[in-house]
Amino acid sequence: MYKSELDKHIQNNSLSNSFILFGESSFLIDRYTKILTNIKDASILSFYFDEYNYSSAKAHLSQASLFGGRNILIIKSEKKVPKKELDSFIELCEKNQENLFIYAYYGSDHKTYTKAFSKKSTMSVRFFHPKEYEAQNIIAQIAREKKVNIDKNAILHLLNLHNSDIALASNEIEKFQVYDKPITTKDIDRLVYGLAEINIDDLIKNILAKKEFTKDIHSILEHGEDEIKIITAITSYLTQLYMFNIYIRVNGTPNAMEILGYPAPKFVVDEKANMSLKFKPQTYYKLHKLLLDAELKMKSSNVDKEAILLSTLIRLQRLL
Repeated sequence: MYKSELDKHIQNNSLSNSFILFGESSFLIDRYTKILTNIKDASILSFYFDEYNYSSAKAHLSQASLFGGRNILIIKSEKKVPKKELDSFIELCEKNQENLFIYAYYGSDHKTYTKAFSKKSTMSVRFFHPKEYEAQNIIAQIAREKKVNIDKNAILHLLNLHNSDIALASNEIEKFQVYDKPITTKDIDRLVYGLAEINIDDLIKNILAKKEFTKDIHSILEHGEDEIKIITAITSYLTQLYMFNIYIRVNGTPNAMEILGYPAPKFVVDEKANMSLKFKPQTYYKLHKLLLDAELKMKSSNVDKEAILLSTLIRLQRLL
């Protein structure tokens, strides 16, 4: 099933007590894991990625709750848990309706879970990246939950600043909780730095693709960004690409959890993996040296930081 169907089950109080959550949107997987397990006085056992242990997980669902409430098992993983083990958790939930099991799968093999449990009571839900109107509705719902007064125009402006990334927009909503007033588009321009951050990301991609970048630089600087921060952002981006490059050379395929330390969306992993292989290790060394030297120059007194930034980026493109 899809998100809309799950929402109807939530509204109608017709939910199962076991769930397989997967798909392209890590944010929605996380959000619905929290929604479905928001149960008072429950005994929750969570396994995050490589922490998973079958014996401990099974024992948790097999035993009676210590506090007389519900036993909840949550497994979050990029790696596939064997189907036999998932089946055993589902069976324990079918035998005891007080149990609740959620398997949040962040990997890319979505076909595995689309129909794998169709004969059982479990609900398999695939989450796609939300469309524009869906993203607005999600952020509006989060704002209501956080008691943040923000209208549709401001929400749309916030999402535009963050390139429709609902995870980033959601984080901003949490920050707005401290303001006891309606949040306007002007407040967002003053309080949110998403526009500059997104432009930096676009800027880096343009530079690495040897495209024109001066307009982007001037736009970022006009929004109050600092030249040194731009340099460090590019250095950080290249460091990530280098980590992808090394990992792929050694292991063959990228693993976001091991490279970045967190599960990134598949399209982000694929983009960085492909870009990382365009440059040789020696090129990464030259690029890092150039950027670190430029950062050191900028930290000296009485220098034209913008001139150093522009000349550095021109030299950087020549090294590609």
